Amino acid sequence: MIVNDPEIVAEVRVAFELYEASLVAVDIPTLDELFWNSPHTVRYGAAQIQYGYAPIKAFNKTRVKTGIDRALTETVITTFGRDFATVSTLYTDVPDGQIGRQQQSWARIDGAWHVVAAHVSVIDTPPIERQDTPSATS
Repeated sequence: MIVNDPEIVAEVRVAFELYEASLVAVDIPTLDELFWNSPHTVRYGAAQIQYGYAPIKAFNKTRVKTGIDRALTETVITTFGRDFATVSTLYTDVPDGQIGRQQQSWARIDGAWHVVAAHVSVIDTPPIERQDTPSATS
């Protein structure tokens, strides 16, 4: 299995950037399309626990526009083969002294990339620890 094939990393980056743009713009149809339409899809939100596409879609309808202060940092895309990837990122539009964390598992299903599992949380800002690896960050 090839980890971080540049072609696949680029594909996932495009899907992830579309997700982020849709999140900021509250583009509900695109957000719905990017989640895997399956009862197996899981989303742990900042204040939600959702098992299955239907509750995720229902939640998406309640989204409000995020502030222009939303900025991502430390985004890491890791691909495994041609059809599975994880995307981990931090976001900064949270109260002072805190950091938001967003992690998604993406799978290529029927030729398109979809979020199959997601986790969002906000915590007090800890120190960031790193092990430098040439292919770990993107």
